[in-house]
Amino acid sequence: MARIISPSMLSADFGYLADDTRMIDRSAAEWLHIDVMDGVFVPNISFGFPVLAAIAKETTKFLDVHLMIVEPEKYVRRFAEAGAALVTIHAEATKDLPAALRMIREAGVLAGVSIKPATPVETIADVLPLCDLVLVMSVEPGFGGQKFMPESVDKVRKLRSMIDQQNLKTLIEIDGGVSPQNAGMLFAAGCDVLVAGSSVFGAPDPVEAIEQMLNAE
Repeated sequence: MARIISPSMLSADFGYLADDTRMIDRSAAEWLHIDVMDGVFVPNISFGFPVLAAIAKETTKFLDVHLMIVEPEKYVRRFAEAGAALVTIHAEATKDLPAALRMIREAGVLAGVSIKPATPVETIADVLPLCDLVLVMSVEPGFGGQKFMPESVDKVRKLRSMIDQQNLKTLIEIDGGVSPQNAGMLFAAGCDVLVAGSSVFGAPDPVEAIEQMLNAE
């Protein structure tokens, strides 16, 4: 399995966003995570198209865009055009998940689905063949810096089993409360990608924190 760190720009210093983006670009992190919130699906508002496009200009990293918005179908193509390499939508945010995932692929980018902590992994079993990635939320979506929910580890293990049983190459990503202290456990449970926000940008040496997570046992 892969070991990828995707630092969340939600925890960056917005006054120095270009500097923080370039710092991550020099690090061992392969991806860069962009949380898009609309204040409706989650109780917060964050990045939009102009910010994503500005970040894309400052990095060569794979742009991992997580849409926490209602009716994501309306915006998929625009996020792809703004620089997203992967667009992840919430299973809870769309009425026709298979169609939405196909729409993402038709936009020329990878397709991901995310599930909230209360959503069972079984609810997305039928769409796994359409997914390049599944994002397991290990906190309630909407804010950074929350405490990791340990029960998320069982969801990752179950999801890994489902993916393996279907002989798929779907990646598993986890987001929320990820740190050097639990990174090794999460990789061992079946995660391929760890989203890390405050544990990277709040660290004395963010680049070293990324290395610690990549090499955690």
